[in-house]
Amino acid sequence: MAKTKYSDFTILVDIDDVIENLCEAWIHWLNCEYLKNVNWEDVDDWDIAKFFPDLTRDQVFDPLHHDEFWRCVKPKGDAIHYLKLLIDEGFDVYLCTTTDYRNVKPKFVSIIMQYFPYISWSKVIVTSKKQMIKADFLVDDGPHNLEGGDYIKILFDAGHNRKYDEASNGMIRLKVWDQIYSYIHKKSDEIISSNKNRGGLDG
Repeated sequence: MAKTKYSDFTILVDIDDVIENLCEAWIHWLNCEYLKNVNWEDVDDWDIAKFFPDLTRDQVFDPLHHDEFWRCVKPKGDAIHYLKLLIDEGFDVYLCTTTDYRNVKPKFVSIIMQYFPYISWSKVIVTSKKQMIKADFLVDDGPHNLEGGDYIKILFDAGHNRKYDEASNGMIRLKVWDQIYSYIHKKSDEIISSNKNRGGLDG
């Protein structure tokens, strides 16, 4: 791909509940399996087990270890379109996940290969600490992954992070992918302009 003005920008993008609907699919699965009626939009805590108090933690987390479950997880909003657009414009985009090692293969096969075939395995980072990775942007629904990182912090809005005060922690909360796309462009253009002005002053 030819170099563009955005080629020097690296974007890290979380997978679960950022480019796909893990929480919604998970709640739906448990409702069907155990005849429950939990609304996934009411889940406002990271610990989903709290919303199924009569199930064991093993029962709640068991679906995540089955390939069949991951085939039920679908892309989120316009993630397919906007990720492809960012890549086509020259941004260096990586999917970055802290997923359990047992879920890496089914997640890659059932979600990334099927819905995001333009993202190769070489563009997927599996890590236990995202703050160790240097990038320009991180899009993530987990505040704990954004805190302390050396990147522009975009908190993807979700029920389980809605109680979090992103503004006090140097983050911006965005709800949909077209907002994220526009914000990344805005910040990138500001950085490019600032660098040009600095270069002019230095000259």
